[in-house]
Amino acid sequence: MLIRIPDVLNAEQVAHARQVLDQAEWTDGRVTAGHQSAKTKDNMQIPEGHPAAKELGGMILDALSRNPLFLSSALPLKIFPPLFNRYTGGQSFGTHVDNAIRQVPGTPLRIRTDLSATLFFAGPEEYDGGELCIEDMYGVQRVKLPAGHMVLYPATSLHHVTPVTRGARICSFFWLQSMIRDDMQRSLLFDLDLAIQRLGRDLPGNDVVEKTNVQLTGVYHNLIRQWAEM
Repeated sequence: MLIRIPDVLNAEQVAHARQVLDQAEWTDGRVTAGHQSAKTKDNMQIPEGHPAAKELGGMILDALSRNPLFLSSALPLKIFPPLFNRYTGGQSFGTHVDNAIRQVPGTPLRIRTDLSATLFFAGPEEYDGGELCIEDMYGVQRVKLPAGHMVLYPATSLHHVTPVTRGARICSFFWLQSMIRDDMQRSLLFDLDLAIQRLGRDLPGNDVVEKTNVQLTGVYHNLIRQWAEM
């Protein structure tokens, strides 16, 4: 399941983040790569634990905690602190799969990476190339979103970033562990939740619809009880 989440951050938040990122220290991105992905990774990152990463990461997590589409699609249990990368001057990231387990630096906390997220800080008009290409059962999905928008996709997916030939691609990326490990189960719950919301929104005041909605809501929560890992 690949979900595009619009307007995670508003224009003011994006502008503030760009100012902070422009003034931050950038280092070789291979420092956070696994053995396999380090061979194909060519970008710059802000060091983990850097004040800029902490500030902007907190802003992102706060915004996501209030985003209904993210909460419904991800059903998050744990979120890795957001990281930040930049591609420019032909830099790219070859085909790879994300590490299955990530340990939060300086803590004993480990996160199973069920989902990967990329939040864009540079608009598509600011750079050429830099598409995030995600392989799924329907082929290769090419993603290049407006600033402030985010894509969420299974961390099991093979994916790559094409070379940036003009300008700079600036993003935040991170992983999360969902309460629902299985992607198909998450997808079913997401579709069910959307249907419940649609019934409540489009057909208010109808007794039959309201009773049906209560039943469907019960099914939704009972499936979470059956499938969730806490």
